[in-house]
Amino acid sequence: MWTEWSWLWPAVTASALISVALVPLGHRVLARGMVFADLAIAQWAALGILLAGNIMPGANHTIRLSGSLLLALIAVSAVSLVLRLMERHREAMIGLLYAVGASLATLIVSRDPHGAHRLTATLDGDLLWATTGSLLPLVVLAISVVWWQFRLPEPWIKRLFLPLFAVAITLTVELAGIYVVFTSLIAAPLLICHLRGYSIAVAVVACFTGHALGTAASAWMDLPTGPSVVVAVILTSSLATLRVYSRGRRPVPS
Repeated sequence: MWTEWSWLWPAVTASALISVALVPLGHRVLARGMVFADLAIAQWAALGILLAGNIMPGANHTIRLSGSLLLALIAVSAVSLVLRLMERHREAMIGLLYAVGASLATLIVSRDPHGAHRLTATLDGDLLWATTGSLLPLVVLAISVVWWQFRLPEPWIKRLFLPLFAVAITLTVELAGIYVVFTSLIAAPLLICHLRGYSIAVAVVACFTGHALGTAASAWMDLPTGPSVVVAVILTSSLATLRVYSRGRRPVPS
């Protein structure tokens, strides 16, 4: 039995590291009221991957990540300006940023015979086929996020949030896809932490459980991995919320 499923261990390990890295960041996103910003930044990170592939066909992983990080940082800078300079219509402006990124991505691959596949890959990712080589950056990221969340003073947490967020999005979007990254950031922190008042650790466990179930379902039933993980994470987070509710736990005001 183990030998039949042992090939999944890099994907499951990557899922655990992604959950540890993204759930605390998503908790902070919700606290700051900038939910749509993470989707916009993820879209621009994916745009960087596509752009690097167009400018340098056959570009290696490092070059693609560099392009992704560059555009993610541009998006982070734009979001930061919106948050700093605008008191109203912030979500609308960030929504426009997302729309521009998505449209540019479509235009970039429009003349590529494999453009539809490349575009789909940025949305759904390829988590099922994670390799051992993709795990080391995620280990560093997860450790950095845990240190940032639990060891740094609040002023440094605020100061480093957007740069760390850009790096986290860059390292996870190509592997997991925009949909999985967004769901990992938002579903468990929203349903378990912000609505039910449980800790970030519980949200991480729920998120990882969804990742593991979605990945297993994808492998067993030959389903697309990204959508499988998204549905499973939302289901496990919802079930955890209902279990808390059934025990009479009152939500903590945000």
